[in-house]
Amino acid sequence: MPEAQFGYPVTGATTVGIACKDGVVLASEKRVTYGFSIMTKAGKKVFAINNRLGVAFAGLISDSQAVLRRISAETNLYELETRKPMSVRAMAKILANLLYAQRAYPVYTETMVGGMDEDGAKLFVLDPLGSMIEDRYAALGTGGAIAIGIVESAYSPDMGVEAGKDLAIRAVRAAISRDVASGDGVDVLVISKQGAIEETLPAK
Repeated sequence: MPEAQFGYPVTGATTVGIACKDGVVLASEKRVTYGFSIMTKAGKKVFAINNRLGVAFAGLISDSQAVLRRISAETNLYELETRKPMSVRAMAKILANLLYAQRAYPVYTETMVGGMDEDGAKLFVLDPLGSMIEDRYAALGTGGAIAIGIVESAYSPDMGVEAGKDLAIRAVRAAISRDVASGDGVDVLVISKQGAIEETLPAK
C-alpha cells in the first residue's frame, strides 16, 4: 500500500477553489479512498460554515471532519462574542494558528477557505502545518495537477460565479476522468452576496 509523507496510506481527492468578481466557488469530487480501496462513493469534502464562509478539503476524511468541527466552533464563538461577521482572512488565520499549534502531530489534510466579506471574494489555501496563502484559484489533491491546468486555461479575474462554477465543475470532471482516486460525482458550493448555495452533480 503506498505511503504518504506522514506515513498514512494515500487518500485520493480533487478539490478546486475559484475566487470570482462576485463570489467564490469551491468544488470537489465524492470518492473516498484508502490505499487501493474505495471506501465510499458518497463522501463530502465541501462545506458551508455559514452563508458567507466555506471550506473544502483534500486528504484523510477523519482529519478533515476534525478540522471542520474545530473551525465551525471557533467561527460561531467569534461571531457570538463580537456580534459581527468574521472575515474570510480571520477565519483562515485562526485555522492556520490551530494547525501550526499541533505541528508536532499534523493533520493529513489540505484545506481551502473561501467566502465573501466587506473586502469582496477571498480564497486561502492552507497546508497541514498551517501555512496560509491567498490566491485567486487553486486545486488540491491527487487530481489537483490535472484540475489546475483546466482552471488556468480559462480563468479570468473578471468572471462571475456562474462562469466560475462551470469552470470548477469542468476541472473536477477532467480530474475524475484521469485520476483513479477521484470520482462518483461533484459537490459544488457557491458563495456570493445572495448567500451560500450547495449542489451535487454527476461525474459526467
